[in-house]
Amino acid sequence: MMRDEKAPSDEALKEAVKNLPLTSEVDMRIARDGRWYHDGELINRLPLVRLFSTVLKRDEDGVFWLVTPVEMAKIIVEDAPFTIVEMKNKGVGKDQQISFRNNVDTWFDLDLDHPIRIEYKDENDSPSPYVLVRAGLEGRILRSVYYQLAELADARNNELGVWSNGEFHILGSID
Repeated sequence: MMRDEKAPSDEALKEAVKNLPLTSEVDMRIARDGRWYHDGELINRLPLVRLFSTVLKRDEDGVFWLVTPVEMAKIIVEDAPFTIVEMKNKGVGKDQQISFRNNVDTWFDLDLDHPIRIEYKDENDSPSPYVLVRAGLEGRILRSVYYQLAELADARNNELGVWSNGEFHILGSID
């Protein structure tokens, strides 16, 4: 695809975003359970939450922003901006394909662009699994979905993981 000569470069777009005016009076928060709040009130309309989620960005410092063409507003994210609420799989072994649905009703495949990350807060803590939803934005995999994922796990080289889209995604070590 040829680039339009009049289209701004990626660097120019990044610079333009940095220069957007900040809106400091926005009280918006995404709770650990994936629910969105504005001025302390739950946002019950999924289409509105879905719209906000499309303009959600995370900067290099880990700060979350809603970025529109005319302004950007800093918001609080307690854990991850999304929760993974459903999983489907088809096929087996290396031919298996695993797909996830997040809390804003978006489906995506477990693949190299959407890897799993397992975090342990300390030695005695249970795993906190996350998957990359899109650039810099992760979804916390709910426990019920993680158990479904674990049921599909295979052992390979002292590691437990799942196959999806021809890649082995590690869930933990067997040690």
